[in-house]
Amino acid sequence: MELKDLTPAAGSTHSRKRVGRGNGSGYGKTAGRGMNGQKSRAGGGKRPGFEGGQTPLAMRLPKLPGFRNINRVEYAPVNVSRLDEKFEAGAVVDHEALVAAGIIKKTSTLVKVLGDGEITKPLTIKVDKVSASAAAKIEAAGGKVEELC
Repeated sequence: MELKDLTPAAGSTHSRKRVGRGNGSGYGKTAGRGMNGQKSRAGGGKRPGFEGGQTPLAMRLPKLPGFRNINRVEYAPVNVSRLDEKFEAGAVVDHEALVAAGIIKKTSTLVKVLGDGEITKPLTIKVDKVSASAAAKIEAAGGKVEELC
């Protein structure tokens, strides 16, 4: 057997349907589109998702699930264990120090210190919010907490 002898399996290939090429072909005159109407015209037909003029399903359903509060204030969470590993004893932890340490990206970011982990060094914390457990751990280690807002 050679490459020139290879052929597709019998019945697996079909010749292209050439519509509009005379009545003898069986697909002349109206080219298989029937008589009149929207689908017989060039460019005719309805777009995908069209439901006869009623509001389509895609518009009736909400884009995203749930409720999104437009007044929500987002805080970047920072745990006390992260502060313990990034800062020396007696350091002042504010937005500039957090950016310098690589914990947050911008000084305009709102920060909340959370109480996950342990803190052993006395630090002065000057951020937007501090959780009650974080404040207790910081003060137990000899540090101070100053909330900006």
